[in-house]
Amino acid sequence: MREKELRLALICYGGVSLAIYMHGITREIWHLCRASRNFHDATPINEGSQAIYRLLLHDIEQESGIAMRILTDIVAGSSAGGINGIFLSQAITTGQSLEPLTDLWLSNADVEKLLDPDARPFSRFTKFWATPIAWLLLRRRGGAVQQNVAKEARDEVAGKLSSFVRARWFAPPFGGMEFSSLLLDAFQAMENGPKGPSLLPPAQPLDLFVTATDFYGYKTTLNLNSPAKVSENEHRLTIRFSTVAQLNADDAENDHHLHLGHHAELVFAARATASFPGAFPPMTVREIDNLSTKHKLSWPNRDNFLARILPEYSSNNNLENAILVDGSILANAPFMQAIGALRNRPARREVDRRFVYIDPKPGIASFRPKINRTDADELAQHGHPSTGPGWFATIFGASSNIPREQPIRDSLELINGRSDRIMRMKDITDNLQHEVEQYVEQMVGRNLFINRPTAARLTKWRLKTQDQSAKLAGISYPTYGHLKLAGIVDDMISLARRILPSATEDHFQSLRSAIWTYLKENGMSSVSGKSGGASKEIIEFFIQHDLRYRIRRMRFMARKLSDEVEAKSTATSPNIEQMHDVIYHILALYLDRETANFHGPDMAKIVQNGPENPHAFLSALMQKRDLQSTDILADEMICEGIANLEDEQRRAMMFGYLGYPLYDIATLPLLQGEGLDEFDPIKVDRISPDDAVAIEPGGTIATLKGIEFNNFGAFFSRTYRENDYLWGRLHGADRLIDIVCSTLPQNARPNASKILFYKYDAFIGILDQEQKRLSNIRPKMAEIRAKVEKMRAELPID
Repeated sequence: MREKELRLALICYGGVSLAIYMHGITREIWHLCRASRNFHDATPINEGSQAIYRLLLHDIEQESGIAMRILTDIVAGSSAGGINGIFLSQAITTGQSLEPLTDLWLSNADVEKLLDPDARPFSRFTKFWATPIAWLLLRRRGGAVQQNVAKEARDEVAGKLSSFVRARWFAPPFGGMEFSSLLLDAFQAMENGPKGPSLLPPAQPLDLFVTATDFYGYKTTLNLNSPAKVSENEHRLTIRFSTVAQLNADDAENDHHLHLGHHAELVFAARATASFPGAFPPMTVREIDNLSTKHKLSWPNRDNFLARILPEYSSNNNLENAILVDGSILANAPFMQAIGALRNRPARREVDRRFVYIDPKPGIASFRPKINRTDADELAQHGHPSTGPGWFATIFGASSNIPREQPIRDSLELINGRSDRIMRMKDITDNLQHEVEQYVEQMVGRNLFINRPTAARLTKWRLKTQDQSAKLAGISYPTYGHLKLAGIVDDMISLARRILPSATEDHFQSLRSAIWTYLKENGMSSVSGKSGGASKEIIEFFIQHDLRYRIRRMRFMARKLSDEVEAKSTATSPNIEQMHDVIYHILALYLDRETANFHGPDMAKIVQNGPENPHAFLSALMQKRDLQSTDILADEMICEGIANLEDEQRRAMMFGYLGYPLYDIATLPLLQGEGLDEFDPIKVDRISPDDAVAIEPGGTIATLKGIEFNNFGAFFSRTYRENDYLWGRLHGADRLIDIVCSTLPQNARPNASKILFYKYDAFIGILDQEQKRLSNIRPKMAEIRAKVEKMRAELPID
């Protein structure tokens, strides 16, 4: 059975009260990950959409021969999306349930619960002068409530909006401590609720990134030519949680006792990322300290956490002046953080990596202030269109909408650029194939593919082709060699950062300088040998330390197997599947050596002393990785894997394995030393109301209520919250089934009708599961159910 992993890197946008909608989507992602765990643990499940996801995985295995696992191991979020990302990551890591969180969202994400006690009107006479404003908003025929609010929710919304209008002005109406307390209640409810196994495979890390904005900013140093250093204010802040450090402890039981962080730390991140300007007061360390005191919450790791998140303030004993506001101000779509986490990912089987982003309101601005009539008239008098933005709209748009909604284009261009380079490299290697095969035959002889190679012979051939390829490259080899050398040093520094995350950037710069000095002192100023090719010293160094070359080679072998063996085979072959497993087993051996936890806890001290003793650092890496022994083991496994292949299949794989040095010499300089990890482009998928059209094609406006009152609508009505939460689950199921099916080869995917069967059954499961809870929208649920059942009945039966 061929094994494959669908790995989701989740990006959660902001959206104010649309957080409830996004909770519905993240809950479906949680159900999908649970279904995968249930399926592979042979645990039955017969409730809700989770049962349909499990059935889908079962049918995929039976019909395509692919045993698919699904997991979420990278999460990045901002504002409302940041809150949902934190809760989802906590559930995935610990095995806790999101069920208690749903009830809290529906009950507590309400304006009456969020209002600061000092901002609440004490009686109907409070701010009596504001009554006319409330009347204009609420009671006027054709006014905002009558135009925008569904009939069944008008009384509820009008009452709460009246209190909101008459509440404190010129200060945030919502309370910071109230918000933090609700967040803490949610984490504690999850901890006290039902718990299952972690949804992460053993040794698989989860990385969570939550953005915030440092209001005052902190000084950061930039290196220039002249002056040598300058300082500027940095306002962007990323709060990171990772399970990598826990996996470093070399304890097999650790995988079953993972946690993201202390409750106070999780509340800190959630409160900071969603400190929406004007609605909530800025977040301070003092608030979380007071919360801990109020709830008698011990926080033993407080100082270390704050030193990691706010190093500048902590080192200057200035934590009381750290003022944090909403993360979506500068980073509403935190793709870059997720892209940076792609390294350090173990892989023991084929991986389909997806970036999935949740956008609850595509194409709809976060704030939609009306045009100022006076400004519009004045523009019209001067011959300008009367629809131009007024002074208020311009200022508000510049400070709110534009920074929040622009960054995704740059991130997608970065991902697409990476994918374009991968496809370009594939074209180059395809065109080089004939010449490479000729050179390999010259190097090792034509009888190579007639006889079955032994492991010892394969090792000899591998070393010979590496040496001869360097000489054959001629004058182009120094460029290649120096790029490899620089890449190895860069990877060493990246690994050192993962092993010792508490160290400063100056420490790693010192370590880098020390390594380069050591290499030059030991004969590696030049990479070329006197008689051509590589020098003796550089060959030895590459054999001991060039891990990235090994990983590139096995990625190339995976592509070779797919394109030249599997694609040309008329039927699924157990021998091809065995070769597939061999390649990914070898790849896992190398990738494990790239992770921080592989090197053990004692390596941190060696990294700490690295600037003073780079030789000890390099020696420790060499001994712990033992790449030469791993190469010999890989040769043995390759021989076993190709032994049962047909002659032409064996020939293709041997040419790829032995000829890879030539491919690498040709392509690495074109990649400017980047050395792409994978030959498969990263795919990007979106989940939004506009994309989930199996039930209602009208998008955000046709389905969601939270977009009213500039996206604060769901805070004013439980009916609205129930509506948005339900659509979140339905839209999530719709898109996730699409994404799962898209990871299959084209000829193995279910047809369109069968995919719709899965979707409609998932929708009915969700409606059944939520029937009791969502009492305010039962007529709407009945309408949706009737529509789904009708469409399901009309599907053609295959």
